[in-house]
Amino acid sequence: MTSTRTSRGRRRAPTRMSRAAGRAAALQKPRVILALLLLLALTSVMLLDGYLRAEVGGDQRVRTGASAGKVPEKILDGGPILTFQGGRATTVSVPDKTIALTFDDGPNPTWTPQVLEILRKYDVPGTFFLVGSMVSRYPGIVRDMVEEGNEVGIHTFTHVDLSYQSDARVDREMEQTQLALAGAAGITTTLFRAPYSSETDAIDNYSWPVYEKLGEDGYTSVFVDTDSDDWKKPGVSKIIKWATPEDGKGASVLFHDAGGERSQTIKALPAYIKKMKAAGYTFTTISGVMQEQNAAARQASATAGAAAGTATAGAQGTAGEQPGTLPGGESESGIGNGGNGGAGGTADRLQAAHREATGVTLYEGKALIAAVTLAEWTVPTLSVGLMIVGVAVMGRFGMMLILARRHYRKRNKRRFSWGPTVTRPVSVIVPAYNEKECIANTLESLAKSTHPIEIIVVDDGSDDNTSEISREAARALGMTNVRVIRQENAGKPAALNNGVRSASYDIVVMMDGDTVFEPDAVHQLVQPFADPGVGAVAGNAKVGNRDTIIGAWQHIEYVMGFNLDRRMYDLLRCMPTIPGAIGAFRRDAVLEVGGMSEDTLAEDTDITIAMHRAGRQVVYQEHAKAWTEAPGSLKQLWSQRYRWSYGTMQALWKHRKSLTDKGPSGRFGRVGMPLVVLFQIITPVFAPLIDVFTVYSMIFVDFQAALLAWLAVLGVQLGCAAYAFRLDREKYRYLLMMPLQQLAYRQMMYLVLIHSCITALTGGRLRWQKLKRTGEVGTPAGVSR
Repeated sequence: MTSTRTSRGRRRAPTRMSRAAGRAAALQKPRVILALLLLLALTSVMLLDGYLRAEVGGDQRVRTGASAGKVPEKILDGGPILTFQGGRATTVSVPDKTIALTFDDGPNPTWTPQVLEILRKYDVPGTFFLVGSMVSRYPGIVRDMVEEGNEVGIHTFTHVDLSYQSDARVDREMEQTQLALAGAAGITTTLFRAPYSSETDAIDNYSWPVYEKLGEDGYTSVFVDTDSDDWKKPGVSKIIKWATPEDGKGASVLFHDAGGERSQTIKALPAYIKKMKAAGYTFTTISGVMQEQNAAARQASATAGAAAGTATAGAQGTAGEQPGTLPGGESESGIGNGGNGGAGGTADRLQAAHREATGVTLYEGKALIAAVTLAEWTVPTLSVGLMIVGVAVMGRFGMMLILARRHYRKRNKRRFSWGPTVTRPVSVIVPAYNEKECIANTLESLAKSTHPIEIIVVDDGSDDNTSEISREAARALGMTNVRVIRQENAGKPAALNNGVRSASYDIVVMMDGDTVFEPDAVHQLVQPFADPGVGAVAGNAKVGNRDTIIGAWQHIEYVMGFNLDRRMYDLLRCMPTIPGAIGAFRRDAVLEVGGMSEDTLAEDTDITIAMHRAGRQVVYQEHAKAWTEAPGSLKQLWSQRYRWSYGTMQALWKHRKSLTDKGPSGRFGRVGMPLVVLFQIITPVFAPLIDVFTVYSMIFVDFQAALLAWLAVLGVQLGCAAYAFRLDREKYRYLLMMPLQQLAYRQMMYLVLIHSCITALTGGRLRWQKLKRTGEVGTPAGVSR
């Protein structure tokens, strides 16, 4: 055994390295937070969209047959307009020969514009009770509605039966709808109609407290006298018949401009308007009814006052005039109502239900409309993206299964041979940085190699006695073929290049300092070099510490996500990465492309692409197996995958010119590079949508169908994984961890990739990161499979 030292120089002070690491960590935290915020924003947008898309069902009460013993008799027998002016419950009826035409459940982009066109054509106003979620989705329709002189009221935000809800939920339904109206049309309203309501005699002990509460808040609740029942779609003639009041009476008439297919309503409405006009009816709004009643009350009050004044002028003269009483029992002098009172306030309020939105309400309303607009654009776009990703993922699975099967049959035929058996010695390079826990196991596994080798341990400035442990292990094992080279800490690529320059043989095998080889791993790995066209070989890396949850997850990933992929890439002749844990190269090929590059964090991907561009063939040797210690915590796993994903992006960008190259370089650029971008960057970024859309669909669409779809995708993945395990002769029990692995990995890889993209865009740099090792992966004979 010989020992040499190269590039010793003055080692960097640990405090300097610690400061650099601290600065790097400080820079990474904001990027991680931004990645988390992006995922949170995506989830929030989808939840908002789902909340807005709550379907409006048929107009029927959720609760029926409840007692009405607590409801005043005069309310049950009163008119369709319920006010609480002056704190007293009062109803207002529609005058004879008058129609207050009302519409529920809108706006709808298909039917509401047609209703507005009909009203415009016949010069008839309407009162529209709008669902807040629909207002926020179609603000332009509401704006047109108000500008054309129609009146609007609140029909809650999500079309929920308020008699079931808490006071907080009732307030939220009203406030959110007011904000939507403010953002859409710059107004708020005092009119309200409860979903599933009908005539006042349907008020019960559960809904009455809701109307009382809203009355205290300044709202006027509106019911119906005559219901067209158009939502039942009984036919045009029946809609017209059911909407017609009896004996010339006035009525608050109910139609629907949304909530379902409304073509019969659109056909019936013009005929109904013409019929009622021919019968001498006039059309007005709910506020118009209240104005007319107010005028009548004023007139009656004035007449009564004049008569009383004539009879008792002397006796009452010193008392002064008393204000007139309005329909709700409120005096003409005005009583505050939701902040809109004051002298003359009542008269102004009864003339129209709309109020101009100002201040915070206006800006919050516009913010709501903007957020909904974003959701309306984002969710469909993401849906299309998910469909594309889904097709791509399923296509990838299909392609992997077909090509992996072909690869397995081709490479395992009895007559298959790479050429004459390669028996000449090779150099094994082991870059090591603080590998005191693992290096002895690594050397022990190499001592059992069935192929002649020299071992070059390149200590990259370790401060944990890695060099001394290596020498002691070599002496204890009686190994005379080990050289230990120490260098100043310069990173893994520099350590590998140092080893390549120092190698004695024309084939170099590269491995990590935490990896153990099976006895025949080197022999199997170098056999493809019997083919002179092969420049590099990827081995079969396996997870040794697979008995933990995180280890089992990575075991599934290595068998399915890496090795099954490599079979596919091998047949397509566009292998993107030779794993750092086990790979072999022709020494002259490595030197020809300039050695292991320090330009990227993924030196293994970088050198592999460089091999393709140099016209060297890169193949996968499934029978060359190595066992590596995978990260033991989520933090370490994040760190590793962050370096991998960022390094892959760097390598792809570095070799982007291969897209336009000719020959082998162009082949990789136009076949391998798109596959890597699609399957290692784009699909992992969008993969969390599978879970997010599943939750979205379970909550807002169809729970059972969404769950079955998710399980079907999982079933396809399990099938592919099971086939990969079969090819690698692995035990299937680890697949029990796959559902949880899919959920955890999808979210983590999304965050890792977003983090990597942000780092790339901000020009960040990372050092060769050292993961914490335990040395629990021993020699292959001791590995539990």
